[in-house]
Amino acid sequence: MIIPVLDLSHGVAVHARAGERSHYQPVRSVLAPDRDGDPQTLLQAFRETLGAEECYVADLDAIQGGAVQRATIRELAQLEAGFAGALLVDAGTHQIGGAFEVLACGASEVVVGLESLHAFSDLEAIVRLIGPSRVVFSLDLRLGSPLLHPAMEDAAGAHPDAMGLAAQAVETGVRSLLVLDIGRVGTGCGVDLGLLEGLRRRFERERLLAGGGVLTRRDLDRMRDAGCDAALVASALHTGRIGAADVAALQSEASASR
Repeated sequence: MIIPVLDLSHGVAVHARAGERSHYQPVRSVLAPDRDGDPQTLLQAFRETLGAEECYVADLDAIQGGAVQRATIRELAQLEAGFAGALLVDAGTHQIGGAFEVLACGASEVVVGLESLHAFSDLEAIVRLIGPSRVVFSLDLRLGSPLLHPAMEDAAGAHPDAMGLAAQAVETGVRSLLVLDIGRVGTGCGVDLGLLEGLRRRFERERLLAGGGVLTRRDLDRMRDAGCDAALVASALHTGRIGAADVAALQSEASASR
């Protein structure tokens, strides 16, 4: 399954590349000609043109310590009935209050990113209070190295590794894992298939998502074969390298395998 991505900065959809957030520019997309950076138009295209069933939203303002873009997220959640209950939102959530704020904006699932998390005990509290079905833990990496909040550096140990951090997240009750390597985002270099395979072997029952570096349908097939349940995609959708036929084929394959 494909989950389209919207990266939001000051209410504008931007094109994420290699994690260099200060250089992100408004998205130019074949899905929304002449509407550069318009998140509402892109969301409609994800639904109506691609037939996507979910959308991942990264609130870059909140992730970098600013306020949650409540108005924009609410507009996206209310925009199209087909997206009701299908927005996965990362808004820098690291405590239960932030989780409730994101849900109040209309998100169906709260993404708790490693780069924002202060302690795994906070993640455990979020899972306990809003339920494991509404929480996604994002294993945030930069070219394979975990992105840790300063508050987590001592607690995570001297040499934290991706597999160990994922295990700590699962111990809190998390049932959805997202591998997101921001150093690969927008580069087309592909995801770390070895890491995906390792995570799938260790966590057989958890939902496994991944994003960062997807370029073609072949990348999606390799991710599926590695055990990935859904791929987050942005650049390849905007350039048209991956289109509606690919989304439909993957949805059909997923339905047939159930």
